[in-house]
Amino acid sequence: MRCKLKNSIILVIVLISVILSACNLNGNEPYQMKSFTFTNQHGQDFGVEDLNGKVWIADFIFTSCETVCPPMTANMAALQKTLKSEDIPVEFVSFSVDPSVDTPEKLREFMKKFTEDDSNWNMLTGYTQPEIEKFAREEFQTLIQKPESSNQVIHGTNFYLINQNGEIVNDYSFTLGDDFKEIITDVKKQTK
Repeated sequence: MRCKLKNSIILVIVLISVILSACNLNGNEPYQMKSFTFTNQHGQDFGVEDLNGKVWIADFIFTSCETVCPPMTANMAALQKTLKSEDIPVEFVSFSVDPSVDTPEKLREFMKKFTEDDSNWNMLTGYTQPEIEKFAREEFQTLIQKPESSNQVIHGTNFYLINQNGEIVNDYSFTLGDDFKEIITDVKKQTK
């Protein structure tokens, strides 16, 4: 029974990922990010005010994820390293989709599995489950859902590029892995 439930959840995540990957945010008009302030992995407030005038890349993860979040975070860490090596100024923001579990301490420990460099990467929590579900839906046009029958959270797996004006200019499948050419090209256009 537990195996069937786990397989069903994985199937739902894969299906949602495919559907959401087909829905590119990059249309004629960029979407303007609304103001937010949450809590980062150091227990400090962090939000739009800290990102004003900066290019940033965002994603949605959670620390007890058994499927997509570890590889997503590994890819984000690789992207961070690549952009730093090219001296391209970019901020990284990971929103927890499981805020009742993901304390700042848990987020800090989770990040350490992938990088020791959090100088330009904030993992955020400090909101309720309904708040992050609404935030993701309204600001990133992506789905988050935490079934009562599972400790796993269903969520989109894209990375989002946000420009200096807080506009989401593109989204990318996390499965790009080591081939970050498209993201890096787009980031360079935004940081000129």
